[in-house]
Amino acid sequence: MVVDQNIPATLVEGDGIGPEITASVVELLDVLGAPFAWDRQSGGLEAIEKYGVPLPQQTLDSIRKTGLALKGPLTTPVGAGFRSVNVTLRQEFGLYANLRPTKTVVSGQHFDHIDLVMVRENIEGLYAAKEYYLPDGDDPQGLAFGGGFNSRRECARIVRFAFEYALANGRKKVTLVHKANILKLFSGIFLEEGRRVAKEYEGRVAVEERIVDACAMQLVTDPWQYDVIVTTNLFGDILSDLTAGLVGGLGMAPGANIGTDVAIFEAVHGSAPDIAGKGVANPLALLMAASLMLAHVGRFDLRKRLDDAIEKVVHQDGVRTRDLGGTAGTKELTEALAAALR
Repeated sequence: MVVDQNIPATLVEGDGIGPEITASVVELLDVLGAPFAWDRQSGGLEAIEKYGVPLPQQTLDSIRKTGLALKGPLTTPVGAGFRSVNVTLRQEFGLYANLRPTKTVVSGQHFDHIDLVMVRENIEGLYAAKEYYLPDGDDPQGLAFGGGFNSRRECARIVRFAFEYALANGRKKVTLVHKANILKLFSGIFLEEGRRVAKEYEGRVAVEERIVDACAMQLVTDPWQYDVIVTTNLFGDILSDLTAGLVGGLGMAPGANIGTDVAIFEAVHGSAPDIAGKGVANPLALLMAASLMLAHVGRFDLRKRLDDAIEKVVHQDGVRTRDLGGTAGTKELTEALAAALR
């Protein structure tokens, strides 16, 4: 097999702690010998200062050209008239699948030995809603109305993605999470398509169904019963943050947004401006996103080395940042990981 040692990829450092954690991850990927050739581009507040928009055209052009991106947390200013950066990226590049693995790295907490995956439909649902006001009595804006949509096409595609992911990664079960008991059409269409697609995998991957509120309760009482969860946009957004809480919070939560032609890997946490520049930021979420990125380009050998180094340093050696109960700063954790990789 010929291994590609020069894979073009867009790199967006992000805001707040973004440049610090991105520098850490790029350094570690260099030590690892990762094949990425970075095209550095701007996004978020930095891009607004330089170009007047949070996602300049040259950044979009770079991502479209490389088809691959790693990005730190990007800030969309509240009330400034800018559309969400993440929503824009998802819809611009048709990133229909949001992949959020949740795995215990730091053991000995209330929840241990967690290993599940959330697959979220990324471009439809209520997040694609058209919102407007309607009058109520004398108040012309007395009612707020939002109308989202789910299509059979996208419901089937995201469920098929979940089953294919399960097969490719040795997973045994997929859970369809819905609210079809109440939202009989809006959520029912997802359940109908999920059941239809599941029949294609009968005998290879098990399937079960959960109403979303029951799933939320079970995730904090018996999360070990779940393997791969697939659901619609809003439910997936909420449940993926819940599952991150099982393993230490968003600082341990990598994410991948995957489309037909483009895949963007990210730390899903915020930019944390309150700790920016203090050298205490946790780079692990972005580093684990880079691990997903290595798997995406077929470098499972490098992914395993990286995952093993994280396991050794954070779990076995106990080198952890403050958010994980340790005392290490970004530099100390990066140095320990680099030593393990070498």
